[in-house]
Amino acid sequence: MDILVCIKQVPGTTKVEVDEVTGVLKRDGIEAKMNPYDLYAVEAALKIREEVGGEVKVMTMGPPQSEAVIRECFMMGVDDGILLSDKKFAGADVLATSYTLAQGVKKAGPFDLIICGKQTTDGDTAQVGPEMAEILGMAHVTNVKKILQVDTKSILVEIDMPTTVETVEVQLPCLITVEKGIFQPRLPSFKKKLATKNKEVAVYGLKDFEEKNEKCYGLNGSPTQVEKIFPPDTNRDQEIWRGTGEDLGVRISDKLRALKFI
Repeated sequence: MDILVCIKQVPGTTKVEVDEVTGVLKRDGIEAKMNPYDLYAVEAALKIREEVGGEVKVMTMGPPQSEAVIRECFMMGVDDGILLSDKKFAGADVLATSYTLAQGVKKAGPFDLIICGKQTTDGDTAQVGPEMAEILGMAHVTNVKKILQVDTKSILVEIDMPTTVETVEVQLPCLITVEKGIFQPRLPSFKKKLATKNKEVAVYGLKDFEEKNEKCYGLNGSPTQVEKIFPPDTNRDQEIWRGTGEDLGVRISDKLRALKFI
């Protein structure tokens, strides 16, 4: 089975500036890490490979330094990696990002199964996976909390809906997005790091895609308009209460009601 996992490098700190003109994050020079949700997607792919065989590839879109998260996946046991990197991809919203990733899939594929993390910690939209699938004309299921059965023809999964948990069987090829906790991600291996330190990462730019219309990528292909940018409020106020357990219990209850938490 040919499996692709879409991953992303996200800021490793909350102290990130936003470009007030374009509305995009200023990522240059800030600490970065693998999107936490994507670790679960990688682990799910590796578990499936262990069960049915095949190959696992990862793909990410970003500047050249995004190769670091691909190499982290090599240390977990992933077979190959693809980096979509081009200045024309910069400033993409979820639609342009989904379109770019879909073009990368067409270039690198076909794949039997595409796995994405539920969402990213820098955007929290949870839209890229489903939008990719729609662009590719591929069946898809989101919020997968458990993989019950998989073979070369279909995958049986349990999905977490707002009020119910449902079991769905999807024919391959398809795309799924997975919840945190579907599996415990394995730790990177130093032995694998040494073995893959010179492993080549395929790099694709706009020139490598079948669709070369620049209006479909980056800021040009992003219909989302940012109306207002502002830093989050920081509240460091503290109160120290002293008293008996009974008095403090009543006071905490009154405070929670005043804040409308209860």
